[in-house]
Amino acid sequence: MTASPSTMPASDSALVGRSLTEPEAFAALFDRYSGMLYRYIVKRLGPEPAEDLVGETFLIAFARRKSYDLSCPDARPWLFGIATKLLSRHHRRESARYRALRRAPRDSAAESPADAVAAGVTASAARPLLAQALAALPARDRDVLLLIAWGDLSYEETADALRIPVGTVRSRLNRARRKVRAALGETNPMHEEE
Repeated sequence: MTASPSTMPASDSALVGRSLTEPEAFAALFDRYSGMLYRYIVKRLGPEPAEDLVGETFLIAFARRKSYDLSCPDARPWLFGIATKLLSRHHRRESARYRALRRAPRDSAAESPADAVAAGVTASAARPLLAQALAALPARDRDVLLLIAWGDLSYEETADALRIPVGTVRSRLNRARRKVRAALGETNPMHEEE
């Protein structure tokens, strides 16, 4: 069964375009992406500033919606780009979070007992090293790595979000992965866990 054109969800670009004359249409973008942005920001800074930064991301996006390229059907790179710029203002807080994670032997709040078991001993032991490696990365390399790893953006979407060429994304990601791998003793805890 296929949806009729009137029941299919509007593309992001259609929503942005419609919001120029019907500002309330922009709320659909918030409904679509606020949870995704919140999870990304929580992983980078923790829960305290995440709600404010998500709200600020959408306020900025709403104010700049006239400059959105309507030929881009997916607004995620645009929104993640705004969020990443806002995160850069909090680089000290992010570095402090990674230092705290380095000292913490494991997360105290597991989603469920099954998640705690699935997390595995190796991944838990690698967490302080991973946090240290992330803290040591230059911000531009860390942004690329985390947009791809935690934001689930493609190379092209990451390039759009950061307004850099795809080749730069690839080289920064390669450099970041190499440094993180070296900090973890050339091991991948996910492979050992399996």
